[in-house]
Parts: sequence; structure tokens; C-alpha cells
Amino acid sequence: MMSKQEGAVLHGGDILRERAAERMDSMAQKAEQAAANVDFIQGLCQEFRKYNHIDARYYQRYEVKRGLRNADGTGVLAGVTQIGNVRGYYLQDGERVPMDGQLIYRGIDVVDLIDGFMSEERFGFEETAYLLLFGALPTAEQLDHFQSILAAYRNLPRNFTEDMILKAPSRDVMNKLARSVLALYSYDPDPDNGSMTAQMVKSLQLIARCPVIVAHAFATKRHYFDGESLYLHRPQEGLSVAENFLYSVRHDNRYTDDEAKLLDLCLVLHMEHGGGNNSAFTCRVLSSSGTDIYSAIAAAVGSLKGPRHGGANKKVMEMFDYIQRDVKDWKDDEEISAYLRKILRKETGDGSGLIYGMGHAVYTLSDPRAILLKKFARKVAAEKGMLDELELFEAVERLAPDAFLTETGQHKVMSANVDLYSGLVYKMMGIPPELYTPLFAIARMVGWCAHRMEEVFNAGNKIIRPAYKAVAPSRPFVPLAHRG
Repeated sequence: MMSKQEGAVLHGGDILRERAAERMDSMAQKAEQAAANVDFIQGLCQEFRKYNHIDARYYQRYEVKRGLRNADGTGVLAGVTQIGNVRGYYLQDGERVPMDGQLIYRGIDVVDLIDGFMSEERFGFEETAYLLLFGALPTAEQLDHFQSILAAYRNLPRNFTEDMILKAPSRDVMNKLARSVLALYSYDPDPDNGSMTAQMVKSLQLIARCPVIVAHAFATKRHYFDGESLYLHRPQEGLSVAENFLYSVRHDNRYTDDEAKLLDLCLVLHMEHGGGNNSAFTCRVLSSSGTDIYSAIAAAVGSLKGPRHGGANKKVMEMFDYIQRDVKDWKDDEEISAYLRKILRKETGDGSGLIYGMGHAVYTLSDPRAILLKKFARKVAAEKGMLDELELFEAVERLAPDAFLTETGQHKVMSANVDLYSGLVYKMMGIPPELYTPLFAIARMVGWCAHRMEEVFNAGNKIIRPAYKAVAPSRPFVPLAHRG
């Protein structure tokens, strides 16, 4: 005969089994509902396609400036700026005439700027940041004081890394950077103070903190998603932005002076590219609405993340992974050219039909940033035993225009842009691909803040609000009961 205690145990076991069965049923029901939801959403997508197709002929009929570009490829004039200028052609008798590219920072050719500080074996990031923000080159005393201010602003707010980065890790460092910039609003005691002094302080804090946020977000990503140990390094006094970044992202904190100087060059070249580039314009659009600096800069980060903008250097390296895998002889121009034509036909690569790293909206004969990077990359490639890889990149640069002409029948003046070589330079330094675009953001933070200050503190500026032509046909409202 079964005791009461044994009966209770069996009854308890029955209860556990029943609860487990209920949980399984509940999970099955949720899975079934989730699948039904996806099916319904796929049906809605069909509805979207039905009612949201726009006939491409409308753009020509209404003279729409797609991409805010004129029919001849020039940009629609949307503002004026003293910060930066990009020259890739000149107009003669209404025609675009290609020319060697120039990048101008506050009226100074970036080639002259870089020659200036590199000839004196100095780092250039801080000096160039001062120039872009304030409009003139600093004196030695001003530069020293400016560097000390950036150093003082590097530290993140108390518990920021723990609460905003470690507790919500992201596989994408740019995503985490955008979220962190937006979150800084909550740590600012006076986030909506619109005075010039307050806005400049916030700008300098963002510039100083951006490398630290990226380094911590990268360490967190490696720890939670790649199974590596967690190393969080504090910025060191007396180091430049480039030195501190290499110190922060490497477990052993080691880097060479050549590596730091090359990274510094990359940061200077990426710092600014005129008010019309997508992320700077994004920052200006949001700033024109009167919103806070954190919202405007977070939006610019989101813009830069895109593969058509800052994310292009990562796409270049992905493309070369395909080329290096499939092209047997890296010295054979015909084999390389045939493969490039396959890319254009969407038969290989990522299927986009794009040769990443080639062509630019403004530059025609050359991109000065690509020329400078390639020049210094050759020295590093020789030291790292990567000359064959560099020469493969140069072959793609040389052969891509003819491949494009052969495949499309269209003659287009096309040169390498900065993205073709920046990823390779980072690879030579042992910097992983997930940091390529965040490094772009660290540099461009200066340009964004400079453009925001110019947008906000110039009289007569208005909210940016272009027009869109509505082409939906008029239709009557149909009562719910009568909709088929």
C-alpha cells in the first residue's frame, strides 16, 4: 500500500510533468503565432509593393534632383561653408572638365597641411581639429592648451561604460557609438543649453570621448560575441589621439611610432569632406531644426555607418577577399580584368555589381586622400611583406575603368577613392575590419561638430526642408465594411 508521502511525491512529479507539457505547448503556440505573423507581414509587403512603386519617369518629368545632384553630376547648391572644400572638376562652357582632386581645409590644401606637420615629425590630428573648429592654425601655445583640454575631456561619465556599453553589447561598434552619443544627453547636466560656449564644450567632449567609446565598444564586442577576455584601457596622459587609440584597442598596449603616425595621417584625411557629404549634411539637417547636439551627431554616425558612405572601406576589403580567393595569378592583368567584369555583371562578389573603392561623386582624375594613403602604404607594405597585396589593389585601380567601359559601353572618368586603400592600411596595422568605419567616425566627429557650429551660429539659417512631388492619385475613403 502506497504511503501518503509517496503519493505526494508522485503527485508532485505529475504536476511538474504537466507544467513542462504546458510550457512546451505554450512555446509551440508562440512559434506557430510567430510564423503566422511573418506570413502576414510578407503579405503586407506585397501590398506595399503594389501601392508604393514610383515610376522612374516621374523623376525626369518633374526635374527631380535625385541624390540632390544635377543632371550633369554636380551637386545641388544647398548652403555655403568656410570649413572644407572638395575639388574634382571645373566648369567650362557649362561642361564638367575633370581635374586632379584637391581637398581643402579652411582654405589650406590638405597636402600642404600634412607636409607641414609630418616634416616636423609631429602628430596632426589635434592641430587639424583646431583649424577646422576655429578657422585658423593654432600657435604653439594655443595648440598645447587645446591638447590639454581634449585630454581633460576624454574620461567618460561615471559608470557610463558599465551602464551604456557593457550591459547592452552590440555586434556592431557603429551601432554602439550612435547609441552612446545619444545617451550622453542623459549625463549632461544642461544638455539643451544652446549658447556658443556650451555648444563648443559639448563638441570638444564628443571629439575627445569618441575614441574611448569606440575602444570600449570594441572590447565589449570581442568579449561577448567573440569569446575573448575583456580589456578596458584608460587613456594615457601625454599621448596623441592616434597613440591612445592603438594603446586602448591592443591587449598589450604596444604600437610603433610609424603605426601611430600612419593612423594619425588616416584620421586627418578622413576628418572633413565638405558640407555636402551625406553625414555632414545629415548633421546640418538635424541641427537646422534646433535639436540638441547629441541627436544631431548620433544621426551623422548612423549615416556614416552605411556601405555607400563610411562603411565602404569595409566593403572594399570584403570585395578583395573574393578577388584574392578566386584570381589565381595576381600578376595577370587579363585574369583580374575578367574578374572585375564578372563583378560588374553581378556574377560574383556581393552581387551589387559595384567595384568598391572606385569612383566618387566629386573627384574625377584622382582622390588626393587615396594618393597620400597609397604613398605611405607602400613603405608599410614593404616592411610587412605585403607588397604583392598592395600591387593587386593597384592593379584593380588601373584596370577597373576599362572593365567598366567594356561591360557597360559607357566611358566614365574613374579613379580610386580613399576607401580603396584605407582598409588595406588598417589591415597592415593589424586593425580588425569592425574598426574601419568607427575610425572614420572618430576622425569625422571633428567635421560634424564644425559643421554644426557653423549651421547653428550663422544668422539667417532656416530649417532645411526640400520639396517632394506627390504623385499618388486621388481616391475616396471607403468604409471598413465595404473594403474587399
